[in-house]
Amino acid sequence: MNSRIVSAFRIVAIIEALTWLGLLIGMYFKYLAASGDAGVKIFGPIHGAVFVGYVLLAVLCARIQRWSFWTTVFALGSSVPPFCTVWFEVWANRSGQFAAVRQAENSAPESAISRLPPTRRGRLVGGKMQE
Repeated sequence: MNSRIVSAFRIVAIIEALTWLGLLIGMYFKYLAASGDAGVKIFGPIHGAVFVGYVLLAVLCARIQRWSFWTTVFALGSSVPPFCTVWFEVWANRSGQFAAVRQAENSAPESAISRLPPTRRGRLVGGKMQE
């Protein structure tokens, strides 16, 4: 579950940057080229929805990964300037901010038998437990 949330956060960070690009292109055509506002009407709501998703996933990741206050502030703040969500995602990956998920994925669960003291383990021979 935790790794899915982190993966979703990383994907949404990239999508948020792409919707920013679409919105900026739409604003160019609306305000500078004066050729209509279709791009803003299309990418505005899409970017808004992805922005909200990024913020929610950033808060979830901050809680799951136990990010510091400042890391959380940087994650949330990176959603405002264009393309900074990708920068934050790359920085967080390189600096080990997603390490808790990697450690959980790499550690094998301990079996109930291996937790028993050595004197209780015994061995199974012919369907019967022998000490």
